[in-house]
Amino acid sequence: MSTPANFQGLPPMIDPDDAVMLLIDHQSGLFQLVRDIEQHVLRGHVTALAKLSRLAKMPTLTTASVPDGPNGPLIPEIHHFNPEAVYIPRTGQINAWDNPAWVDAIEKTGRKTLLIAGTLTSVCMAFPTISALAAGYKVFAIIDASGNWSKMATDITMARVTQAGAVPIDTYAVLAEVMSTWNRADAMEFAAIMTDHIVPPYRALIESYDKAQGVQKNGRETKLEILEAASKG
Repeated sequence: MSTPANFQGLPPMIDPDDAVMLLIDHQSGLFQLVRDIEQHVLRGHVTALAKLSRLAKMPTLTTASVPDGPNGPLIPEIHHFNPEAVYIPRTGQINAWDNPAWVDAIEKTGRKTLLIAGTLTSVCMAFPTISALAAGYKVFAIIDASGNWSKMATDITMARVTQAGAVPIDTYAVLAEVMSTWNRADAMEFAAIMTDHIVPPYRALIESYDKAQGVQKNGRETKLEILEAASKG
C-alpha cells in the first residue's frame, strides 16, 4: 500500500506531541440528521475525544456552523470535559477551513498532524480534511466520531478523503495510539475513557482482573469448606 503524499518522511502513527484535535460542527441540530451511527454512540465517541485530547495535553479546537440557526449549538460535553478547548466562531463558511481565524489558530500551534472529526461526515469533516491536506498537513479522519445522513454518503466520503491522502481511523485506535503504553502513570485514566465511552465491555475485563488480584491478596471470598461443613451439620 502506498504512503499518502503528506505522510512521506513522517511517522505513520499519531505523534501526540505533533497533533491537534479538531472537533467540527458536533451540533445538536445536525445530530438529528445522523443515520449511519446511533446518536448516543456518536456522542460518546466525541466526548471520548474531548477527554482524550485534554488528558494528552493536545491542543483542541472546536467550531460550529450557524449555531443560532437550525444546526443548533455544540453538544455541551465537549467543552465541559475539555475546558481548555478553544472555540473558533465563523461567519457562515460551510468549510471551516475557509475561515481565516480557524486556519490561523491551527498554524499557531506549530503542529502538522490534524485529528479531524465532524458532523456531517461528508461536509463538516470532509471539506476541512481535503483543504488541510492541500495545505500540507497530515490528517487522520476519525470516522466513528463523525455522523452522516446515510451509510452510502459515508462510504463515498471515506473513499474521497482517502484518495485525497487522509488516513481513516476510529476513536478506539486514536486513543490507543495516543496512549502508546500501559506503562504510564495515567494509564487507568485512558482506560476510564475506553470503558465510559468507547468499549464498555472492557469494564468487565478490568473488574475480573481486579477480583483475581483481590483473591491473590486476600484469599477467596467464598469459603467452600465452611459452607460444606455447615451443610453437613
